[in-house]
Amino acid sequence: MLASAAFAQEPTEGPETAPVDVRTNLGSGLFDAENAAWNVERIGSVQSPPGFFDPEAVWRLPPEPKPGEARQRPGQIMFANTDLAFSGDRVFMGNFHGFNVFEAPGDGSLNHILSIVCPGGQGDVSVYGDLVFLSQEQNRGRLDCGGGGVSGRSSEERFRGVRIFDISDIDNPRQVAAVQTCRGSHTHTLVPHPTDTNVLYIYNSATSGVRPGSELEGCSNGEPSSNPDTALYSIDIIKVMLDAPEEAAIVNRPRIFADRETGEVNGLWKGGQVADGGQKTNATNHCHDITVYPEMNLAAGACSGNGILLDISDPENPSRISELADPNMAYWHSATFNNDATKVLYADEWGGGLGARCRADDPIAWGGDIIADITEDGLVKRSQFKIPSVQPDTQNCVSHNGAIIPVPGRDIMVQGWYQGGLSVIDFTDSAHPKEIAYFDQGAIDDGTLVLAGYWAAYWHNGRIYAPEIVRGLDVFKLTPSEFLSEAEIAAAEMVTVDVTNPQWQRRIVWPDSPVIAQAYLDQLARADSVGELGLGVETVRELARWEAGRPRTKELARLAASYEEEAQSADAAHAEIMMNLASALRRAGE
Repeated sequence: MLASAAFAQEPTEGPETAPVDVRTNLGSGLFDAENAAWNVERIGSVQSPPGFFDPEAVWRLPPEPKPGEARQRPGQIMFANTDLAFSGDRVFMGNFHGFNVFEAPGDGSLNHILSIVCPGGQGDVSVYGDLVFLSQEQNRGRLDCGGGGVSGRSSEERFRGVRIFDISDIDNPRQVAAVQTCRGSHTHTLVPHPTDTNVLYIYNSATSGVRPGSELEGCSNGEPSSNPDTALYSIDIIKVMLDAPEEAAIVNRPRIFADRETGEVNGLWKGGQVADGGQKTNATNHCHDITVYPEMNLAAGACSGNGILLDISDPENPSRISELADPNMAYWHSATFNNDATKVLYADEWGGGLGARCRADDPIAWGGDIIADITEDGLVKRSQFKIPSVQPDTQNCVSHNGAIIPVPGRDIMVQGWYQGGLSVIDFTDSAHPKEIAYFDQGAIDDGTLVLAGYWAAYWHNGRIYAPEIVRGLDVFKLTPSEFLSEAEIAAAEMVTVDVTNPQWQRRIVWPDSPVIAQAYLDQLARADSVGELGLGVETVRELARWEAGRPRTKELARLAASYEEEAQSADAAHAEIMMNLASALRRAGE
């Protein structure tokens, strides 16, 4: 491990930049498509369990398209795999038809242990203790999870909202609550109470139409100018008492888009082009995703026409701090903080994920990510990123869900791009993001677009998990490259957590270890800073002693002081790495 320093031996073989991109012309197939991997390896796969895959739907002939539109198969959208949540070695995979649970010990194996059939659409999941939370929004959803659907405009049998399941007995799971909402639930976010461990909040994000008041009391549609009580322009906050989850209920519908001066509830983007030649951006009357960072009292909302930043120090009453609009964003879809909460990466789901948006003639600035810094003045855009591959018109492709990979000292994220595959992005320099790894596979069908691809890609306890809409669930591991050293990967793999939920970030703290120090040392070597200092070989020698259990604390402290001194005259980026390394060296003796 410690001998991997670039100055101590030949650097890991790898290209200076991404190789000639082979992603464009990969052969098609359902389970036998060609694939391309760069600096990442797929180590496991499992197909969707029985009852969650409809091969006839995959190959069903689509209707004739309208003039000028491509022929597109609807695929098996009613059985689409969606988001993931994790508890220990268990992976929970949402589905439009319910959810599935797999044992995943990290070696690539995936053992199916539970299926819950509960049709209702979207199916995004979260887990907390023995409770599983499920978002549903389609009119076919039934309170009893039945498969017969619901007829009529209004029905007491219909369910649209957030379901809560008790899985304390994994062999006998049961639904303990079903919280109805006016617009259903497209996604949701779990938010812990800052002091009361018995209280959990759910921020519900709903994107579909408002149901009639005859079906759910208090629901009404319309613009606030004609209906000040409209269910638009708000989110739902659900309070869950963990010792009585069956009593879960909505406790607030805050107007987080209100104009700060006038109080008008529709105070953000009204829809249309932000600038001439830009996207036709959706109006801001809902959030698609809200990512919370409780330790920082912050949340980042991807809210249709705007990216927003919220203060959640009082989680029952969030307040907006800042907002961002951009002419290149069609639909602000999801948000991810870096570990220091100094940046937010927002994804744009141009076309709703249904269309091919990574073709040669698609604008490179559309359908990708925006990286924004969090400054004293609020959110400030620094750059944009879109995968550099050209995808055919038979593959739906646009930016979607992802998560931070916990490499110390760097801001690295893995992200799903539907049939654009998964991409690993380094946005440590928020003005110059770059791709450092990817995995992709060919289209389902050569002749028509079949909805498929990676809904998301998440890091959990040393591995990347990616739900494929049609094909099932894949597991990946990172491989060393010029962009990511063996020690940096090992440092990321040292971070283990009990629970990982989408849209809930936790502050990462790395253990005191020579591996962490080596990761910082590799970053200096990559930046050609260690050779200039002449400290590299000496540092490697002392780290080897530390790894062997014989740290020389005085020598490590002396090296730390040398790095601290050199940091005073280094540029900001290199100085930060030097100070991180110095801190890691000093902690060896504590």
